[in-house]
Amino acid sequence: MTLTDIESATAAPEYTADEMMTVAAARALRDGTRCFVGIGLPSTAANLARTTHAPGLVLVYESGTLGSKPDRLPASIGDGILAETADAVISVPEVFNYWLQPGRIDVGFLGAAQIDKYGNINTTVIGGDYADPGVRLPGAGGAPEIAASCGEVFVVVRQSRRSFVERVDFITSLGHGRGDGERARLGMRGAGPTLVITDLGVMRPDPSGELVLTAVHPGVTVAQVRAATGWELRVAPELSATEAPTAEELSALRALKAAS
Repeated sequence: MTLTDIESATAAPEYTADEMMTVAAARALRDGTRCFVGIGLPSTAANLARTTHAPGLVLVYESGTLGSKPDRLPASIGDGILAETADAVISVPEVFNYWLQPGRIDVGFLGAAQIDKYGNINTTVIGGDYADPGVRLPGAGGAPEIAASCGEVFVVVRQSRRSFVERVDFITSLGHGRGDGERARLGMRGAGPTLVITDLGVMRPDPSGELVLTAVHPGVTVAQVRAATGWELRVAPELSATEAPTAEELSALRALKAAS
């Protein structure tokens, strides 16, 4: 075997920016965590985590399924596979009244149309005002209560100046408000957004609640992340680099998508 053969055999697998983002988000979920899952990117990452390093991850969906274990990605919170594979199916009011609001959920995993420098999420309207917006989005669903009551919130979203704005057009789900303890003053139970994962890197809030870049994905520069951010993004003193997806992680992710 030549040196070229060896290098080809040991080369890192190719992957997309979306796959890197999903893998990074999945890695953030710990085994045994109770996770309230949003549909879309959060559901993909949560199910990847459950099928790889966190088999004991408890997935809770808004439709009332506790401990779902789908072998494919659900199309919606009403997808039958969530009920078929759940440990229990309860009513929607029970999910919110007896699980979410009393603080029994460790992590809320959400997406966003817009997110601002303090982790506030908008999925309601963009441009204009509420009555006459430029774009009307799908709306809140259970996200405001998830953001308010979970122990902490992870957000996964593709990054651009359109999605990462200095101030969201409408606060659907409160992050850290306007910073400096506003969330606590409003009486919110949970810690709010503690982690934001994008297709470029990872952000975490500083003590004031402002998001700070703490890691970049392989091949991504700080300049690229800043160019895709609608405010003057600060960078952590010890910026780290995300590890590339492994062949096992990519295989598991692609199998989930292929089955859907």
